[in-house]
Amino acid sequence: MAFKEQKITTGKYIFRFLKFLSRKGSVSNLKTLINSRPGDEISMVEFLERHAVERPDDAALLFEDQRFSWGELNAKANQAAHYYRSRGIKYGDRIAINVENRPELLFSVLGCLKLGAVAGMINTGQTHEALAHSLRLIEPSLIIVGSECMANMDSVSDVLESQHAGKLLYIADGDNQTANAGYEELMAPVSAQPVNNVVPDQVLTLGTQTYYIFTSGTTGLPKASITTHMKIFRSGLQFGVNVMTLTPEDTYYCSLPFYHSNALVVGLGSCLAGGATLAMRRKFSASNFFDDCRKFNATAFIYIGELLRYLLAQPEKPNDKIHGIEKVLGNGLRPDIWMEFKERFGIKRVHEFYGASEGNTGFVNLFNFDKTVGWSPSHGKAWEVVGYDVDADTPTLGDDAFLQRVKPGNTGLLIVQINDQNPFDGYTDAQASEKKIMRDVFEKGDAWFNSGDLVVLQKHGHIQFGDRIGDTFRWQGENVATTEVESVIMKWPEIEDAVVYGVTVPGRDGRCGMLYLTQKQEGKLDLDGLAKHMRENLPAYAVPRFLRIGQKVDVTGTFKFQKSKLKNAAYSVAEVEDDLYLLARDADGAVPMTADLQGQVDKGDIRL
Repeated sequence: MAFKEQKITTGKYIFRFLKFLSRKGSVSNLKTLINSRPGDEISMVEFLERHAVERPDDAALLFEDQRFSWGELNAKANQAAHYYRSRGIKYGDRIAINVENRPELLFSVLGCLKLGAVAGMINTGQTHEALAHSLRLIEPSLIIVGSECMANMDSVSDVLESQHAGKLLYIADGDNQTANAGYEELMAPVSAQPVNNVVPDQVLTLGTQTYYIFTSGTTGLPKASITTHMKIFRSGLQFGVNVMTLTPEDTYYCSLPFYHSNALVVGLGSCLAGGATLAMRRKFSASNFFDDCRKFNATAFIYIGELLRYLLAQPEKPNDKIHGIEKVLGNGLRPDIWMEFKERFGIKRVHEFYGASEGNTGFVNLFNFDKTVGWSPSHGKAWEVVGYDVDADTPTLGDDAFLQRVKPGNTGLLIVQINDQNPFDGYTDAQASEKKIMRDVFEKGDAWFNSGDLVVLQKHGHIQFGDRIGDTFRWQGENVATTEVESVIMKWPEIEDAVVYGVTVPGRDGRCGMLYLTQKQEGKLDLDGLAKHMRENLPAYAVPRFLRIGQKVDVTGTFKFQKSKLKNAAYSVAEVEDDLYLLARDADGAVPMTADLQGQVDKGDIRL
């Protein structure tokens, strides 16, 4: 079956919009989304408890060979909540959770929601200062760690001993019973708790905080974005029910990490809203992906763009189209592989969306057009695309000193109005939150959320993702904060200056990290030692793959590094006169970059 690209036209837009409106429940759901406010006494706990009553024996969660019904999932969440309460946890308290994808992670998270406590979702790849910083931001009353993450916790043992003694709990990982000194086993006392529904200390509302989800920014270390029931409610109802049309007959497959919004907010939220079964995998595997979909009888899955590219990189198989997947939802699917993905795997419905963990609205490809992230259901024109000067790294101003809207077909900065309907929950750090707010944009006194993203304004209120601005780039599905990487690198004693930036690599999504450095003493740089230092102190995705040793770093008048020239030259042997090196993901150390080696990188023959 050959798929013809579905472009946005007025006729198709009107037809598909009317078709959407005629679908049972779509109009009422849309009204609910538009009219929802933080003070509404609604929570995702109600959905869980309702499913437990209405379909107690239906599958809610599948993992490997385990199956949990809605009744069992609700009971497990209640037991966790009762245990938390026995430890003094109350509404608004925070619990740090550092566990890989497995059922116990969701039991722990849902137990927090039952009490109105906040689940601080630790990135399971964090170590050292990034991990210590995350714990400081959460200020947890309890810390839950999976045995599989104990080695990471070792890197902050001094912090745990001095600040968190008596708060440490662990969950065994199958036969892996590993636990560091000072940890109490969690699941045994939890299993002894009652299974009845918990009544929280305060009424849960859409404005009640649920998660801290960490996002890398330009300040150097991770920031904790605040998620509320409202964000999950809107994601679940819009993405899960209105867009994906999930029902109890669907199984939604997710191999993304649940410390990220895609899995925890969109994936879990959609299953709670629609009553679909959630099928979870520990970690993404391209070779096992569709085998899992067949095993779980999945009808849908959630993705990030890199995931789909990895699937396309797999050798073609006769059964590529033999599966039950009818619809997929995610973000980051690049236009260059959009149709290739649909064609190879025979998937008709690709619902790309756009949103940020800390953002105050979302866009979704509701009408199944190709190569778009769709539109936002926000009432009125709550968002705008404004002109942006990439070279100056600042929005463009009109003669009236206000920002200027772009016309369809043009690229600009996406901004979203902050109001009662689209509140900006921000970060735990008030100063970091304020930096994301633009004021006096179109008139004195208005306030808008700065997405930090360049988008193409399309017809009929649709947008297409363009690129990220500033010092943060995206690689392997993760946001990489250059200042965080630079701060780690600058601890290496032989380096005078370090500048990190993202460069485009043919055939890869996002931007790959590159390091420009100068030496304190020429010829006295231990590259292998530097490589080991970076690998020990940074997540794998944040380690720069290209190294350039220069003489000086150009800075602006305000002492900001001028990265535009570095980005343009990238790792091109023909354009760069400085010494260039490649630090491949699986290589022991850095090797000199040659034209031949550059060709292998560009062809995709070397793993980055």
